[in-house]
Amino acid sequence: MSKHYDLLNKWISNPNLQKHCFAVESCMSYYARLLNLSEKEIEDWGTAGLLHDLDWEKYPDEHPNKIPDILREYYISEEIIDAILGHAYPERTNTPRNTLMAKYLFACDELSGFIVAYALMKPNKLLDVDGEGVKKKLKDKAFARGVNRDDIYKALEEIGLDIVEHTENLIKAMHEDKRLGLS
Repeated sequence: MSKHYDLLNKWISNPNLQKHCFAVESCMSYYARLLNLSEKEIEDWGTAGLLHDLDWEKYPDEHPNKIPDILREYYISEEIIDAILGHAYPERTNTPRNTLMAKYLFACDELSGFIVAYALMKPNKLLDVDGEGVKKKLKDKAFARGVNRDDIYKALEEIGLDIVEHTENLIKAMHEDKRLGLS
């Protein structure tokens, strides 16, 4: 788990946005462990997930372009900053997703939000959600309209996983995180 919760609390007051950041942190840490990365890399991947929307509340029209100024003040690594910049549209930040961290952050962000929205409709939350159900629900354009399906499919190509496998991994990661209240 990241040591940067004070930073998150300083910049984000909306509890739902904080939970989204917790979810992405959990998903990123899960993937770093799954990929057998070092303890430092697991921490860094979690930090990228936790802080990826840090400027969203105060600067939504500029997100995530305020991230470098904020995070450099706290001595956050350039790799984490680049991954966060890369999770947005490259034309918005001029930052390509060249690292695994950046690609997985992009892959975890939109889909984790969709999974949470879907789980909140279910009586037993995440326990009632699976990869096939999410795959089917993604086709319902009226549900969670703000989720960019094109980004989800582009991200899947970048990390080389299919929607069901990736979804199942995110569900496992979020199920382990009690802060989300979805278990």
